[in-house]
Amino acid sequence: MTAAQAGPDGAAGNAGNTRLILLTLAAGQFLMALDSSVMNVSIATVAEDIGTTVSGMQGAITAYTLVMAMLMISGGKVGALIGRKRAFMIGCVIYGLGSLTTSLAPNLTVLLLGWSFLEGVGAALILPAIVALVASNFGKAQRPAAYGLVAAAAAVAIAVGPLIGGFATTFFSWRWVFAGEVVMVLAILLLARRIADAPPEHRPRIDVLGAVLSAAGIGLFVFGILRTSEWGWFRPKAGGPSWFGVSPVVWLVMAGLMLVWLFFRWETRLVARGVEPLVDPELLKNRQLSGGLTMFLFQYLVQMGVFFVVPLYLSVALGLSALHTGALILPLSITLLAAAIGVPKFSPNASPRRVVRRGILAMFAGAVVLMSALTPDSGAEVVTVPMLLIGLGIGLLASQLGAVTVSAVPDEKSAEVGGIQNTVTNLGASIGTALAGSIMIAVLTSSFLTTIDQNPAVPADVKTQAHTALAGSAPFLSDEQLAEALEAAGTDPVVAQAALDANEQARIEGLRAALALLALAALLALFFTQRIPAAQPAAARGPADAPS
Repeated sequence: MTAAQAGPDGAAGNAGNTRLILLTLAAGQFLMALDSSVMNVSIATVAEDIGTTVSGMQGAITAYTLVMAMLMISGGKVGALIGRKRAFMIGCVIYGLGSLTTSLAPNLTVLLLGWSFLEGVGAALILPAIVALVASNFGKAQRPAAYGLVAAAAAVAIAVGPLIGGFATTFFSWRWVFAGEVVMVLAILLLARRIADAPPEHRPRIDVLGAVLSAAGIGLFVFGILRTSEWGWFRPKAGGPSWFGVSPVVWLVMAGLMLVWLFFRWETRLVARGVEPLVDPELLKNRQLSGGLTMFLFQYLVQMGVFFVVPLYLSVALGLSALHTGALILPLSITLLAAAIGVPKFSPNASPRRVVRRGILAMFAGAVVLMSALTPDSGAEVVTVPMLLIGLGIGLLASQLGAVTVSAVPDEKSAEVGGIQNTVTNLGASIGTALAGSIMIAVLTSSFLTTIDQNPAVPADVKTQAHTALAGSAPFLSDEQLAEALEAAGTDPVVAQAALDANEQARIEGLRAALALLALAALLALFFTQRIPAAQPAAARGPADAPS
């Protein structure tokens, strides 16, 4: 059977070919989701290897999801223009080049190029294409099961990612993860020849101005949040830039919001003129759809914030190996999978609103329990119950939100909704990582300097030097890293011990502040759950049900 014949009817007649096509698309989805969880357990190791800091790694993680958020809708339009299969394969090539570049990265700049940019661009082409290719290769009766398996591949990737990253980093090198991704991409490209293309119903018009406005708006907004720890939220930090007497963060965030507003004004104008927009603004007026998208935003904001903060506590504050860190995050993966798969199977008629609310409350409870349990004397065991709760919450949301968004619109709009959903989830991931990291570093810096100031054993000139050196932000360091730096600087043992004590307390206070922010975000999400339907919507009718 040729690729051209492998459409829904042909695929249905050849079970072996159908399974191979589904395996290929599921592998692509697995690969995209894997990068969101595989490296967080190795943040400290990667930072040390390429000569950067935790803040540098925070920027790389944020940039990866940000690039996807900026380009996802445009990537879908490109796929509709050149063909979904071609977009999928081109995306895989770009993604593979990014993985290869990352595996060889000698510094943060090359890591940003490979991981954050090239892989982000590749994912922006791959993810929308997967959605359409499932529809073109499977009949309507087969699609729900096909989308379910693709969704399961993403869930499995999130679940096993920390263990894969931890194992590779502990026994080999974190670079092996990305080298393995290159091999996986080559296998996907080889198998993708059997996939039937998804012919577009019409040749779309790419709204270039809309794409630029949306990408620039999202980019400036998230970049502004990312720089808060070094520049300050409103008042400029000492040694930092100042624009018209306030921190540049204020202007970047406002400029980003203004560009997003202009984007929607422009899209409304295109619709009024009868021209195809990048995003139809009328879609976002749909109460059920906007409610589902809002929940996706909060889910990924909290999820990626937790995936950033908790590994730092385990690997830096406690000094655990990447493998041990991955094993301690495993409870989250177990409850996530159990809820995401178990609720639809055993309670198919459960109220989506009730399930979503319980999921949000579980995430909130997990963040609060962990925040309360963290002390300078706490050990690794304090994360177990919070990870179970947070994983349960994420899984409960994941079990409902896909069907909520896809059932909110007619079938012909489902692909467009899928693109918006992918954009929102990656935007939430970017904001979550940026906010959690920025708050953590800001509180850590303030706590460290305050503790040093209050310690009579520290000479006045040393306190002054500390304020000058940490005017921007303090690095998130382990006791071993700080001790080595103090010894290399020839610091007096009494002062060195004071600095170690202050760093230990400051790390915990920074982590607590980040968790408090994530708990607040979960609580805020409760106010939007009224938009989620109280009864199960009609069965998922299209590709928007595939995960991001």
